[in-house]
Amino acid sequence: QMQLVESGGGSVQAGGSLRLSCAASGRLINRFDMGWYRQAPGQERESVALITRDDTSNYADSVKGRFTISRDNAKNMVYLQMKGVKREDTAVYLCYARDAFRDETYWGRGTQVTVSS
Repeated sequence: QMQLVESGGGSVQAGGSLRLSCAASGRLINRFDMGWYRQAPGQERESVALITRDDTSNYADSVKGRFTISRDNAKNMVYLQMKGVKREDTAVYLCYARDAFRDETYWGRGTQVTVSS
């Protein structure tokens, strides 16, 4: 079992920056693809960013050039650096871990990000 705990959310003005952190415990993340999803009220959960266990990253078109995902396997941590935030980035951001070979997926409970104009 793996536990994921997000932190770093909060309120930020449009154009500002925020850094989300995801702390993993129970398992080492080095075997897992790690990523961030977000869910806004009344909307479906959407993928924001993914970083594979081989350190390849992918982003949703809506955040490309503004968000950066990174991982620190030694610390068992994943980060999402958010810059130039927009009101439409307001959502609960959830960290996840996926091991496709073993068909294991774990989710955190999320951290709220609210962007005001």
